[in-house]
Amino acid sequence: MQNETPPGCIFCNALKKTDDENNLIVARGERAFVILNRFPYTSGHIMVVPFEHQPSFEDVAAPTRAEIMELITRCMQVLREIYNPDGFNIGANIGTVAGAGVADHTHFHVVPRWGGDTSFMSTLAGTRVLPESLEDTYQRLRQAWNRN
Repeated sequence: MQNETPPGCIFCNALKKTDDENNLIVARGERAFVILNRFPYTSGHIMVVPFEHQPSFEDVAAPTRAEIMELITRCMQVLREIYNPDGFNIGANIGTVAGAGVADHTHFHVVPRWGGDTSFMSTLAGTRVLPESLEDTYQRLRQAWNRN
């Protein structure tokens, strides 16, 4: 039997559930939350998602936009503490043509990066190699988030 995606929005579905660990929700704010990407580009690849189900950032209420920026900043601080990256990719893909995998619920990616992290595996084989499991990443992020 294949794993089937439940109907509805993956972010709204995760937000409704109370088991943050199984849903990879690292932190919840008043208007937005931080969740691990289930298909990460690197270890520590997380997303900041508004509670509001809106397709574009400009459709989200101003207080939510402000909280999202604060959560992105906090994500960077925690990721620096845990992984010591050389840099970050931070961004949102608005619309399917821009590469949004979930086009109807805007979200921001926070991806830690290191010099040389694009190896021959991704270049030649189209395969990503992650040095730790999502469960380990979740535990490390959650502990650091709650520590500060």
